[in-house]
Order: sequence, then structure tokens, then C-alpha cells
Amino acid sequence: MDQHSSALRDLARELGVGTDYQGWDGAHHAVADDTLAAVLRALGHEITDEHDAERIRSARETALWSRMLPPVVVVREDCESTVAVHVDEGAALVVEAVLEDGSTHALAQGRDDTPAREIDGRLRGQATFTIPGGLPLGWHRLRARSGEDTAACDLVVTPHRVTVQEKLGDRRAIGIQAQLYSVRSDRSWGIGDLADARDLSAILGRRHGADFLLVNPLHASEPVPPVEPSPYLPVTRRFPSALYLRIEDVAEYATAPDHARQRIALERAGVAPWNDRADALDRDDVLAAKLVAIEELFAQPRSAGRQALFEAYRASEGPGLEDFALWCALAERERAGTLTPAQRRVLEDSSAPELEEVRLELSGRIDLHAWVQWQLDQQLTAAQAAAHDAGMRIGLMHDLAVGVTQQGADAWRLAHVLAHGMAVGAPADQYNQQGQDWGQPPWRPDALAEAGYRPWRDMLRSLMRHAGALRIDHVLGLFRLWWIPQGNRASEGAYVFYDHEAMIGILALEAQRSGTLVIGEDLGTFEPWVRDYLADRGILGTSILWFENDAEGRPLPPSAYRRLCLASVNTHDLPPTAGYLAGDHVELRNRLGLLERPLEEELATDEAARQRVLDALRAERLLPEHRGESEVEDTIIALHRHLAHTPSLLIGVSLVDCVGERRIQNQPGTDEEYPNWRVPLADAEGRVVTVDAIAEDPRTERLLRAVREGLTEA
Repeated sequence: MDQHSSALRDLARELGVGTDYQGWDGAHHAVADDTLAAVLRALGHEITDEHDAERIRSARETALWSRMLPPVVVVREDCESTVAVHVDEGAALVVEAVLEDGSTHALAQGRDDTPAREIDGRLRGQATFTIPGGLPLGWHRLRARSGEDTAACDLVVTPHRVTVQEKLGDRRAIGIQAQLYSVRSDRSWGIGDLADARDLSAILGRRHGADFLLVNPLHASEPVPPVEPSPYLPVTRRFPSALYLRIEDVAEYATAPDHARQRIALERAGVAPWNDRADALDRDDVLAAKLVAIEELFAQPRSAGRQALFEAYRASEGPGLEDFALWCALAERERAGTLTPAQRRVLEDSSAPELEEVRLELSGRIDLHAWVQWQLDQQLTAAQAAAHDAGMRIGLMHDLAVGVTQQGADAWRLAHVLAHGMAVGAPADQYNQQGQDWGQPPWRPDALAEAGYRPWRDMLRSLMRHAGALRIDHVLGLFRLWWIPQGNRASEGAYVFYDHEAMIGILALEAQRSGTLVIGEDLGTFEPWVRDYLADRGILGTSILWFENDAEGRPLPPSAYRRLCLASVNTHDLPPTAGYLAGDHVELRNRLGLLERPLEEELATDEAARQRVLDALRAERLLPEHRGESEVEDTIIALHRHLAHTPSLLIGVSLVDCVGERRIQNQPGTDEEYPNWRVPLADAEGRVVTVDAIAEDPRTERLLRAVREGLTEA
């Protein structure tokens, strides 16, 4: 290794960038120098030789000692913490905590023997102050004063542990996992919407004893067609998509004049045939029709009371909503080719000097997009209320995607905290042997801290307002993310590490305050201590039956499962269980050119793994010794009974398994090669299954009854 390479790798480690990693197969991999240089460049550090490394270190030290307080301090309520404060050597110093209720607490100064340093011609000293344990949870402020110099920053006191799950007591919870857009009713506009979520929750809670409904991310896609089909690649993670709005449930629909209702009826008639199709969904058709209806309803007069509620909603969401609505107005004009030069400059740069001028020009469209979010907010409220009214103890479980598109609303508004020229993904694993590139810009850990983690907090607050639970996709991304430089293959990336104490702490704080249960999808390659850390903080993990094996590759017995987790047979990245039992996923990956090994070898390996699980079920007397093709449903029931015998707090049952669906919803590592996220819900014979049909569906009843019985047997 030459001197430059050594300096580069040393600096990368200092900046929280991994220079090597252990793959899914246990092999050690070194990150290429070119990849490390690109990642450091995205973090704002250009390094071409060993002298650059020293220059960067010196600049970082100068920045640290020049500022009085750090940008944010995140602590735990149960721990005494310290904060380093930098002032001119020998100067008097007072530091106090100002709590949310306005009360102040002076902090005690501790001993600090760190030598003073000369920074830009001034001798600067360091003092250490103690933040006591036991401060109330919340977003407080630290204030420091030294002579004429003052500084302030957020002081975030987070819970040692989220305790929301304790409300469930000893009675474990069963829930249904569904891709909402795929579940339609006769009243839908071609895709499942929030009214369908409301009705489905009521049916599952009342008729089938379910406690939660886990839905795909409802994050907003593009404001006008064409839209990205993947719910995991949105333009924002904070606000939901207009696709999920039920037009007829908007209050103004009831008072709209006949001509407006007739026009809306015509639009719905044009997309209603999609409700009867089992082969495909078309978001573009549906959104185009709904936008016409939205324009009609927005034009209707609102009562004084409705207007007051609209204004209150806008005030509560603040600048985040206003900026999202502005981006939507700009994006729709860009699609129409009607952007003015000033508007284009603002769309390219959210800090452009023309920003307020453009905001005024587009105020009418901003009002419309903010109004749509208000309607969605009201329908989310109704869906969660219906779930509780029907007996669900948790209700809606929302899903938080890993990131957003490179050109969307969040990438525009939050450009200052995102890494440019990078995409989030994953290195190779057993099921994606070429790695994955998700095409999403990652948080910059340094910039996120500089922003006081407020973008993270604000997003969580919006998502949790109507959530009984929140699933965090790839929760390991709060510890580290796989950054892929633009132009590199998915396997040619590096891990960048985050301040997980701050990220998880703020997640725990917002969950505790909102009463939201948090589940982290903790699958994949990770360090063993991570799951223990999450459990200590009261965040549930995820267990997928097919992946739960011991060190020798044998299926875990039910007693060995974690209690604090959501256990399920499959996930949206696997086929429904009927398809998985048949090896459909291997055949599909072979057709798409995603296998690294010969098909026969892959099929044999996969079949052997399945047989180990089925043998375990036979040993538990959940399956007979011989299983025929006609007994696939019995095997699906046995797999779920196996899960019901575990101690896991939450048991998730996929709706596709309830009705006998076989087609996979998403094949990782593909784009247009497979109709990802566009597969309607159908039964084993390929017939559409509607929301209403689930109320009396015998197959759904058999499976969920078996799970309920299994819980009593555990």
C-alpha cells in the first residue's frame, strides 16, 4: 500500500467510512481506493495525496474549537452525560439547559485537562459540563454564555427504552401484511386506497381477530403521471400520495353541484374496469383521473369551519408542507413544459434568490397541493379510528422506506443534508448476488447532525401521527448505509456509519411521545450487537421463517425466536408462500439473469433449505410425513402454526397467503424486467380478491383461525 492509499484509508476510517467489510458468505472484502475517494468527496473532502489528509484534519479541528457548542446534543434520560464547550482560554462561562416548559437548569462544570489550542490567532480552551440524568424527555435547548459571546443548540433527551409494546401485555398480536394498492373494492378507482384500508382494517379486526394491518409505504410519488410504481422509491417520505385519496369521502363531494359530480363520475368510470383486472395495475391512469376529480372538489367553496381546519393543518405541518406543495407545483409545470426561467432556477436550487417570488406566483397551486395533503390526513385519521373501533389494539402499521428518488421533493428541499453523487444499496447477499442499487441519495451524517436531526424528527412526527406502529425498512441504515458512487456497480460501494445513538434515540423519543410501536426490519448482514442494542431500546426486530437458522443452518425451533419481534413466514421481496414452496423465486431469478450459480445448483440448494424447514414441521407434528401438491394450503397453515408457537410478540400473516396468491410482488435487482409493485391481489386460480370478499373468504378464515389457535397452544 503506497503512502497516498494509507493516508486515504486512515482518513476514511476517521470520518466514519468503512474501508473493508465482511460479506454475507463470511469473506473479507477491502473497499477500493477509488470508491473511498468518491465517498469522501461526497462528504465534502477532496483528497489527492497524503497532504490533503492533514489539511482536512486541521480544518475539522479548527471548526470544532472555533464554535462554542456542538450543533446538537442527544442524550438518554437514564444517563449522566457531558458536553464539551469551547471558549477563549480563561474566560468565564455559564451553561444552562432550557426545558420545553421554559424552566432553566444550570449545568455543573466538571474537570477538563485538555490543553488549550491556538485557533486562528486566539487561544481557545475546552470546558466540560455535566448534563444530569433524569431530565424530562423532549426537545430542549442548551445555552452558553462567555462574556459577549453566546451560543445555543438543541438538547434532545431521549428515553432509555420505548415502552409502547408493554400496552399489549401478555396477549400477543396477530396482524395482516398487505400491499394496499393491490387490494381493491368495487368502490375503488383502480387501486386500493385509504377507504379500502379503513374497510379492510374493520373486516380483519372484527371478523378475523387481527390487531394490526401493515401496509406498504404510502409516501408520495410524482404529482402528475407518469409515476414511479415502487412505493419504496418516493419523492418524499414525509407526506402520502394522492393516489390513496378516496374522492367520494372528501367532504366537499357531498355538496358539489351536479355537473361537478357528473364529471367526477365520468373519470371514475374510465378507471373502474381496473378493479376487475387480475393481471396488472395502472397508477398513471388512476392518478390522471383522480387529479381531475381533485381539481373539481378543490374549486368547491368551503365552510368557515372547514377553512379554519385547513388553516390549522397547514400551520401544524409548517414549512415542510409548504415546501412540498411548492415542489409539486413546480414539478407539474416542468412536466407540462411551462416553467418560467425563475421557476426553473428554483426547481434546480431550493435556495435560489427567486424562491419567495415563485412561491407567490404559484400560491394557488400550492394551496391545492396542501389541501390534498389535508384530505389525506383526514382519511388516515378515519382509517386508524375504524381499526380501533373494530377491535384492533394497534391498528395501522405504516412502513418507512429507506430513502427517496434523486430528483424528488425531499432531494430538492433537503439537499443540504443528502449526499450527492451517491446511491444507497446493499452488497451482494444470498438472494441478490450482484448487490443492489436502490438509486436513493443517503443522509450525510455530518450534515444531518449540523441540522440538529430535525429533518429526521419532522418526518417521524408526520408518519407517526396516524400510526399504531411504524416499520422501519432496513433499520440497519440507522447504523450504517452502503454508499455506491455514481457509475459504480452495486457491489463497488462502502459502508458509511451514522451516530446510531442519536438516530435511534430520536426515533425512540418520537415513538414514545406518539404511542407508536416501532419495528425494525433487521435482516441482512450486520454486527451481532446491533439486534441486542435495538432490543434494549425497545425496538422490535423482524424474523422471517425461512431465514431463521442456527449456526449449522438448521431451522430454529419456535422457542429460540426472539420475543421482541414481528415474525412472519415471508416478506414482500419473496413470493407468496405457495410460490416459494414451488421454487418460483429461483426460476424467476434465472429468467432475469440474476443467478451467479447454475440453475440446477441453485434449485437444489433452495429445495434442501425448504425441506429442512418442512422436516422441522413434521418433527413438531404440524405436517404429515408426506405432502402432496394438493396440500399446499395445509403446509401454509403449518408454517404459520409454527410461528404462532414462538414467543414473538407480533405475528404477521401476508394477505397473499390468506387468499392463495402465488405471484411475487417485487423482484429485487430488477426494474422494467418484471412488473414490480403492479400485481393485483388474486386467489390461487388467478381471480381478483376484493376487500369485501375477505370478510367471508373461507381460506382466509382457515389460516387466521389456525394462527389464533396456535397462540393459545404456545
